Amino acid sequence: MIHRRAVRALIITGEREVLLMRIRPPHGGDCFWIAPGGGAEGDETAEATLQRELAEELGLIDFAHGPVVWRRHHTFNWDGRRISQKEEYRIVHADRFAPVMADEAEAKVLDCFRWWPIADLSRAQERLTPLSLADILERYLRNGAPAELPAEEVLID
Repeated sequence: MIHRRAVRALIITGEREVLLMRIRPPHGGDCFWIAPGGGAEGDETAEATLQRELAEELGLIDFAHGPVVWRRHHTFNWDGRRISQKEEYRIVHADRFAPVMADEAEAKVLDCFRWWPIADLSRAQERLTPLSLADILERYLRNGAPAELPAEEVLID
């Protein structure tokens, strides 16, 4: 079992869109949508992890780190390994941009990027992760960052 920490960005535009990446699992199976971000390296802070990951995955360099709005502990299989990943999801406000993937390993599983209207997420036919993504974003847009984070979501695949 590999244990890791990860940080993901919920990048929101003024037009109420969120940037997601559709991933093709290396072991086969259905594609699914995730927020950009990834695993911390060594003792890297959450902010440093997000800075590095968004530069590698999107070419996004200049952004303000927003509040944490969701936490999840996800245990899953990936490329022949069992992974236990503790994730935090942070809001990042940005103008719409054209993402550019620079990470060669991630590029192998990336199917496409998409700016999703947040209002459309609850009707999505494909799997979104986290599963409550529509609710997380709608709640943030309505109420701002939570004063207290909800309990960590636990998901075991």
